[in-house]
Amino acid sequence: MTGDDERRAELAESLREVRERVDAACRAAGRAPGEVELLAVTKTFPARDAALLADLGQTSFAENREQEARGKVAEFTELRPAAPRRWHMVGQLQRNKARSVVRWADVVESVDSPRLVEALAKATGNALEAGEREHPLDVLVQVNLDEAPGRGGCAPSDVMTLAQAITTTRELRLRGVMAVAPQHTRPDVSFRTLFEIATRLRQDWPEASEISAGMSGDLESAVAHGSTRVRVGTALLGGRRLISP
Repeated sequence: MTGDDERRAELAESLREVRERVDAACRAAGRAPGEVELLAVTKTFPARDAALLADLGQTSFAENREQEARGKVAEFTELRPAAPRRWHMVGQLQRNKARSVVRWADVVESVDSPRLVEALAKATGNALEAGEREHPLDVLVQVNLDEAPGRGGCAPSDVMTLAQAITTTRELRLRGVMAVAPQHTRPDVSFRTLFEIATRLRQDWPEASEISAGMSGDLESAVAHGSTRVRVGTALLGGRRLISP
């Protein structure tokens, strides 16, 4: 077997196992498996891994560093130009990276301030005018569930205000909320809180129905509490393989 063949076999097995976990979590929660999307977090892994996953039917991918993602998305496009794909930005995003990120990201899940909303709206508008994008940018409000300093996300009390700022733009489309469960809190508690926030959000904006929550270690809890998208890296791709920036 070639190196690609071996890696493809590894990824096929991991993808099967993760999908079985998601399906089992959905059944345990009385939900249909199709309600929960699997997002492959490919940070620190090469574009070739993403291409192999695309060969196996995976269509949604995530990155958390704009600089790494920019080159990886371009390489993926060269490797698999016809493959269906959506790229998500899930890491903290500085405003000065907005112009670059809107050129490759279909979704930004880490919107956490009015100033970032403004920067993304302006950058998306410019990209649409320049023909660098065909559609408005889908965005999620990232929630800092324990309000720990330095962690990405806005305070739960600021979610509705930030959502209002997003929906007043023509360039951005509010799709829901995203969060990472704090390590010192039981996942069930964190995800229940996020579900309550998401429910309030949908009362005013029914189209904001997405809840991006749950990773390799806690996806079952997230699915039990309404997650519509789990973000899986380690369980899918293995230990981090550092790549050149």
